[in-house]
Amino acid sequence: MRPVEFDYTAPTSVEDVLRALADSDDATIMGGGQSLMPVLRMRMADPGLLVDLRRVPELQQVREDGDHLVIGAMTTHHAVAHDALVAEHAGVLGQAAARVGDPQIRYRGTTGGALAHADPAGDIAPAVLALDGVIEVSGPTGARTVPAAEFFRGPFTTALDEGEVVTAIRLPKHTGWGMRYEKFSHVAQSWAIVAVAAAVRVEDGVIARVRLGMANMGQTPLRAEAAEAALTGASLEAQSLHEAAARAGEGTSPAVDPAGTAEYRRHLAGVLSGRAVTAAAGVGG
Repeated sequence: MRPVEFDYTAPTSVEDVLRALADSDDATIMGGGQSLMPVLRMRMADPGLLVDLRRVPELQQVREDGDHLVIGAMTTHHAVAHDALVAEHAGVLGQAAARVGDPQIRYRGTTGGALAHADPAGDIAPAVLALDGVIEVSGPTGARTVPAAEFFRGPFTTALDEGEVVTAIRLPKHTGWGMRYEKFSHVAQSWAIVAVAAAVRVEDGVIARVRLGMANMGQTPLRAEAAEAALTGASLEAQSLHEAAARAGEGTSPAVDPAGTAEYRRHLAGVLSGRAVTAAAGVGG
């Protein structure tokens, strides 16, 4: 099936993007197009105007800003997975980006597009949550920031208002932290049945700080707060870390579908959290 007819524009600045959105009553933004194009082909969306972000250079940068790392919304998954600054300061995001789909999708799909798409099973959001990231947004009333924990409102629903666009992801530098992304899926290219992103700070032989982001454990990406609380202050002993991490699924309401029951996903979240935390902390087993 072919998409319905629409107008097309490819602005070269964020200001021109916002102007195009403001001038149209029926505009749709395209990042890498990996989620949008199938929807257009199936005529599940029929925009009057398609606003392509691929020619906006300022949206494609990875840069340092003091104690933060700023990743432009149009930075591809491939670029994030291979960026030296990401590896040094936000390694779990690079690991997650390397697990998105297949190479073709990673070369075209974008970090900001994945967050704006807000699929609860997506790979990028759990890593951004684990890194305590903030989403930078521009719109008709100016620029604003939204903490990642508040950005996701439901399946494929975000805090973006009409006429707004994600411009960057701002992450506190986690230099020296241990990090690990664990994903379980039926085949390598598929969505996660469950995924866990771990960021761990070890001090004086114990887990001083830990954050765990999870995919496909509810209506939105989630933090594993019960496991985080149980792990904080824990000694670096594999069995005790696995026991504490097993609480990752507490308080969650994961989907029930052919891939697994809610009980199965909660168990799997605990197993993956244990693997992620022990690996991030440098503990064998």
